[in-house]
Amino acid sequence: MTSLFDPITLQELTLGNRIWLSPMCQYSVERQDGVPTDWHLVHLGSRAALGYGLILTEATAVTPEGRISPQDTGLWNDEQVSAWRRIVDFVHGQGTAIGVQLAHAGRKASTYAPWLGQNSVPAPEGGWPTVAPSAVAFGDYARPTALTQAQIADLVGSFADAARRADQAGFDVVEVHAAHGYLLHQFLSPLANTRTDQYGGSFDNRVRLLLAVVDAVRAAWPAGKPLLVRISATDWIDGGWSVAESTELAGRLREHGVDLIDTSSGGLDPAQEIAVGPGYQVSFARDVRTKGAVATGAVGLITEPAQAQAILDEGSADVVLLARAALREPAWPLRAAHELGVPRDEAPYPPQYVRGAWR
Repeated sequence: MTSLFDPITLQELTLGNRIWLSPMCQYSVERQDGVPTDWHLVHLGSRAALGYGLILTEATAVTPEGRISPQDTGLWNDEQVSAWRRIVDFVHGQGTAIGVQLAHAGRKASTYAPWLGQNSVPAPEGGWPTVAPSAVAFGDYARPTALTQAQIADLVGSFADAARRADQAGFDVVEVHAAHGYLLHQFLSPLANTRTDQYGGSFDNRVRLLLAVVDAVRAAWPAGKPLLVRISATDWIDGGWSVAESTELAGRLREHGVDLIDTSSGGLDPAQEIAVGPGYQVSFARDVRTKGAVATGAVGLITEPAQAQAILDEGSADVVLLARAALREPAWPLRAAHELGVPRDEAPYPPQYVRGAWR
């Protein structure tokens, strides 16, 4: 049985299959204004035409200071809404749903694109001062300023405002980015969060901001539209955020209206020691799914169709998300359909590409 190509329904949205495009930063907004470009249209639109059940955008900042790099996309003004609507309309034209990942980079903001091999961007080149739960730097990045409680409240409002703009742009799904060492993850982990107020210290305090953001986004995001959260299930460092904490958080997120948890790991501290291998994060998705009683997505070195199908068969996740494999092979879902025995007329070929179908 090829459940990889079974539909899945979240809230009032039914997605055609369980192969999703993972959020991947493109660092391609050359004007540094957060407005997505033709590159984003082609990158996302091509995958929409080639069989993915859901397309997720790159980390899209809720404020200018929340961008990972000056070349990242945003959703804090009307010009960005209009540009995203053009992309959303194209994706919908392929019969595919699209979601936006809302993010704030915190202490990992204002950095160069990774292929430039440098860290913090200075002000003359478009950089800005960074903020975080505490004045603790990420490795040799610039030292951030600790957020005040008033600034924290403003950030919650910024996530809600971005969710409203996402709806205006026509997005079907919102994903809140609380993984990979960015701001919401920084609040979760005691390695980055040394606060002594109601946002630091205990587990309840460290998850407080993420739950407030989820509540605000859920209130701003229309009923019937799914809400996802991406988490890093572990920091891969003793004394950091743990899998046990992730499963506890998962249950709370479900209670706060989250429909699926996109389960990744790492990114909080350069000292992490990640045991990388095929499907190395799948067990985290399984733990979150079973102990948190919530739907999950598995991501991380999922490269082969049989491997993806096995993840669903064993009950480790409800969907799989592809990142690097999707960069190498935009038509991965079409190969998966062939290798898993899906009849050609049931595979997600656009009509323009049927002549290229496996026979």
